[in-house]
Amino acid sequence: MEIFSPSAHLVTIMSVNIYLLLLVVVATVKSQRVPGQQKADSCLCKINSSIWTFPAVQFVEVTRQVEICEDIVNEFEEKIRITNAELPVMEATLQNITARLKSFDYLYTSGLFSALHLRQLKQELQEIHQSVNETYMRSPSKETTKLLHELNKAKNDVQKMYKDDFFNLESMKRRLRDLNNRAESPCHQRILSKISPPVITKLNSISKSYISGAWGRDALLTNKERYWEHCLVSGHKHGHTVRMYNTYEDFMRNRNYKDEQIAPSYSDKNAMQGSGSILYGNTVFYQCYGTAEICTFNITTKATKRTKLEGAGIDNKFPFCYYSCRDWTDIDLEADRDAIWVIYATEENHGNIVLSRLDPLELNITHTFKTHLFKKSVTSTFMVCGVLYATRYVNTYKEEVFYAFDTTTGKEINSLSLQFEKVSAGISNLNYNPVDERLYLYNDAYLLAYDVTF
Repeated sequence: MEIFSPSAHLVTIMSVNIYLLLLVVVATVKSQRVPGQQKADSCLCKINSSIWTFPAVQFVEVTRQVEICEDIVNEFEEKIRITNAELPVMEATLQNITARLKSFDYLYTSGLFSALHLRQLKQELQEIHQSVNETYMRSPSKETTKLLHELNKAKNDVQKMYKDDFFNLESMKRRLRDLNNRAESPCHQRILSKISPPVITKLNSISKSYISGAWGRDALLTNKERYWEHCLVSGHKHGHTVRMYNTYEDFMRNRNYKDEQIAPSYSDKNAMQGSGSILYGNTVFYQCYGTAEICTFNITTKATKRTKLEGAGIDNKFPFCYYSCRDWTDIDLEADRDAIWVIYATEENHGNIVLSRLDPLELNITHTFKTHLFKKSVTSTFMVCGVLYATRYVNTYKEEVFYAFDTTTGKEINSLSLQFEKVSAGISNLNYNPVDERLYLYNDAYLLAYDVTF
């Protein structure tokens, strides 16, 4: 835009003034027709000269309008001056904004950044918080206290998002899903209240003659769906192969499986002994051949590790033995949400069950608990959220959960009576899976699964 100089401005105003005045004068002039008289050499006419009177009133009005126009032009000129001065600053600001918005491009195009999503997050967090708080008021525990603390922190973080320049909504969504899963987890409820009828019933895929073994699903929460079964051979004592299925459908149809060889033979030092094995995080945990040691076999790396279990009775010294004994059940491994538990008995604890928490990565024992429950007085055991459960024989087709030991409180509960169905008398392995919250039972060559309620 061109900016006029003051002199040019003044000339323009004066020109406008004269032009307007001339218009007024021309507009006020009217034609006259008058008679004349001949006198001597002259013609005399009488005319009305008032029509030529200077239009003072009109001139004043025109002058006022010109002054108003001049003020407007001056104001406009000042705005142009200020704008010209601010343009470089505005240009720099726009360039800065463009650079800053580039970091939001992915979030915007992926639908991960909007006030609506923030409000939804806030509402979901509030609902989870209310549910956990009600549970905490009914039955306070370390788990619900910790969860409430994390929920409060998440709520504050969402509130800050309204003010912060940058955030990744996807990471908060993952965090919310984790908090929701933990809030819905049975762990803050502590004690089982019901076991369903079998939701899965089938024979193992190898042979009905293999009455001892274990089966289930990979128990690590973050792992993909994978089912496994392990049948003991060589006198229902040893094994060196675990059969893997990548889907539930393949498992039910006995197809597309892969036999993972844990050791080269049944008598190898890394072979499996007993039916107390478990699969956790693509790693098989089991009792090592002929020793009081725990072995792990990583299916991906094919690496084997081992750690000693001090004082554990083996070779049928303290098997599960209520009514009908199942040999080679001295050591039982169970998976929990973030640990592996080892269930065994020692002479030092008078044959009563000892419970040790095993770090699945470092393979070291972090905690050990001693109970007053004689190991030979139970059929099998399993772990749920740090609580040990024990079962006993009722009859050929019924089993009963009758005992619980809470590692958080150290409390033993002997008043439970949760019966569930089976298809045969003998039980060689019973384990709980925290991923799908089911019990998996190896029952005289039959594979059964149950839903549980807290």
